Amino acid sequence: MLNVPPQAFPAPRSQQRVSAGGRAKVPLKPGRSLMDWIRLTKSGKDLTGLKGRLIEVTEDELAKHNKKEDCWICIRGFVYNVTPYMEYHPGGEDELMKAAGTDGTDLFDQVHRWVNYESMLKECLVGRMAVKPIAAPKGMVPEKKGLGASVKDLTPSYDWFQTDNSITVVIYTKQKDMNAELVIVDCQDKRLRGEIIVGDHSYLVEVDLDHAVQEDVAVNIAEKVGKIEIILKKKDNVHWKMLGQPLESHNTFIKRTDRGLFYRKCKLVSKTEVTHDTKLFRLMLPKSTHLHVPTGQHVYLKKNIAGTEVVKPYTPVLPFLPLDFKEPFSHDGAHIYLMIKIYSCGLFTQALDHLQIGDYISVSNPEGNFKKSQVQTLEDLFLLAAGTGFTPMVKLLNFALTEVSCLRTVKLIFFNKTEDDILWRNQLEQLALKDERFEVQFILSQPTKDWVGKQGKISSSLLSEFVKISRKDSKVLICICGPTPFTEQGVQYLKDLGYSQEEIHAFTA
Repeated sequence: MLNVPPQAFPAPRSQQRVSAGGRAKVPLKPGRSLMDWIRLTKSGKDLTGLKGRLIEVTEDELAKHNKKEDCWICIRGFVYNVTPYMEYHPGGEDELMKAAGTDGTDLFDQVHRWVNYESMLKECLVGRMAVKPIAAPKGMVPEKKGLGASVKDLTPSYDWFQTDNSITVVIYTKQKDMNAELVIVDCQDKRLRGEIIVGDHSYLVEVDLDHAVQEDVAVNIAEKVGKIEIILKKKDNVHWKMLGQPLESHNTFIKRTDRGLFYRKCKLVSKTEVTHDTKLFRLMLPKSTHLHVPTGQHVYLKKNIAGTEVVKPYTPVLPFLPLDFKEPFSHDGAHIYLMIKIYSCGLFTQALDHLQIGDYISVSNPEGNFKKSQVQTLEDLFLLAAGTGFTPMVKLLNFALTEVSCLRTVKLIFFNKTEDDILWRNQLEQLALKDERFEVQFILSQPTKDWVGKQGKISSSLLSEFVKISRKDSKVLICICGPTPFTEQGVQYLKDLGYSQEEIHAFTA
């Protein structure tokens, strides 16, 4: 009997990380939007050509379906007839054809592994592959080259103890650089989930608690010894015989990319206008959640639209741009701020814009490959942003000006269409006046005749004019974020100007 994959995201063991390469969107024909595709999947039309049957597919059978008019693709052991989806695919038919008649899992993960294909292609499901690829048992990890010890030797461990009114779970990470950003705790309906990030691995404590606990959860971190305490308050002062029933992934230490994303529901508490088409959403985390999104990382928002789960990545920002950098900006840790452009024809952003204060939306754990260590010894930092590609630069700007002592210059080159599109323009100009290390340059592609600043689009000549290091031997990093064509062109221009791959970081999604 064939098991149909549930309409859920993410898939078990899926690699939920944003691609380092990104892809360009192609223009779609009229009537081929995401909403049009959802309507087609709800129409009752047979999209597989099998009249509702599910079959087992051999490799030989899969290979036969390798044409645009007859295209099957395997993703994580499930085979889909993507022929009817060809004209709806934002990346174009050619991208889908790269995996035609084959196992496209690796290609899918390289380009957009966060997409909830299970829901999007549910009506295109042909069946399972007859023979699954051989995989290592869950939780097994290879040896780290050059360390002389396996990752298993570095596996964290846990213990717990109780008092009359509390339960304390203690996690020993064996790391000396633990901080709040590496600890994610959720306690929902008696289910405790504590995830600890150790390099590119994830350690998980996940149990169905023996008794109910109160909403408030406290997390204490002894950074120098790597000990973490999760303190829960008992609802009833009874003696617990055990911490609880371990769940499937409890006490596992695996690569982060093999750990499915976890979501919690966050309440929308405010929505304020930033520009004519961009708003700042303030989401409140549950009381029982401990979550700090690291600089340069993103979260996923998930919303059910017309029966289909749609997922999009967004990079959290600060509630405002701090002007005093004597000490790091800190907020209460109870909220996530997202600056989101509302597109008139955007299915997902329109749904977000229609959220009312008090409504809930699912927010994932943070992800991303940016590390603060890339900035800590810098002398020159350049930020190239287009539109809402500005969002990852906000926390990065704050961190650099606050905590990088050797920093001499930070320059933001901000590309927009018109003056009305510039995000936080007044705050950026105030910051440039306040801190002599910071400079901002606005460049418009569709300025009015009154605009006296620079105009144009990203180009080699513009970058050579504005990206200038303070000294010949300066340690430099250039970060870039915007629409995929902007980012790809910018990276190529920078390489042509002689900057190395290590001196360039592209935020892509």
